[in-house]
Amino acid sequence: MWDKSYLEKLNEYKAKSVAGGGAARVEKQHSQGKLTARERLEILFDKGTFREIGALRVSTSLDLPESKRIFGDGVVTGYGKVNGRTVYVASQDFTVSGGSLGSAHAKKICQAMDLALESMAPFVCINDGGGARIEEGVNSLDGYSGIFTRNTLASGIIPQISVILGPCAGGACYSPAITDFIFMTEKTSQMFITGPGVVKAVTAETVSPEGLGGAGVHSTKSGVSHFVCKDDRETLEAVRNLLSYLPQSNLEKPPRKAACGRKVEGCRQVQGNRGNRPRQFQEGLRRS
Repeated sequence: MWDKSYLEKLNEYKAKSVAGGGAARVEKQHSQGKLTARERLEILFDKGTFREIGALRVSTSLDLPESKRIFGDGVVTGYGKVNGRTVYVASQDFTVSGGSLGSAHAKKICQAMDLALESMAPFVCINDGGGARIEEGVNSLDGYSGIFTRNTLASGIIPQISVILGPCAGGACYSPAITDFIFMTEKTSQMFITGPGVVKAVTAETVSPEGLGGAGVHSTKSGVSHFVCKDDRETLEAVRNLLSYLPQSNLEKPPRKAACGRKVEGCRQVQGNRGNRPRQFQEGLRRS
């Protein structure tokens, strides 16, 4: 027989999942100029279209204390519409264990990637975490291997976009490197294999997180980052814009839009009739 208390307990669990690491950690996230994992999804997806999967999943690691077994395990996964088209997502929650990746966390990301590939729809991963969860040891590293495998299987089949909106350290930065596009923010994004502390211990060189793997380094020196934006909101709006130019998969053509309808006088003269002659496109742009 149905008991109302079951529904109340379910709603309680869902509320805990939405709360993440709690109000104090959310406030700290905001003080650093960053949005929370769920606030970012509100910007990325068309209003009211996001559907979460795995919200009540928790870590099963016996090495984690009960206080660290939080519903959702530090990542929000699901799907929704971006410009009316289906997109799958994983958004790391830094307020839960610093967004670190454990076994359940990785399984949620892998599930979203599997669904994206089955649906032939783009996959977006929003990175904001400190890398592997030390307490879970080799199980965390095994989680990364599953993600890397799916990155490889999906390569050239569906668009894969990495959005770095916080730290992306250690094993976490390998996955973005093998996706199609990488977005970073000017002040809050860092990507590096190992942090400034380890660099100093090994080489005696003092370097800041920004100098080691910030947006400036990866957009002007390493070439790892394709887009750099001012903050979280601007970055996610840029992701929406990029998706409007991309096909859903390798089985589709990119979206087409009707021309503006303006007739530009003299285009034929600028283009010329012979295909083996260079064209003066600057003249055409001036006339348009």
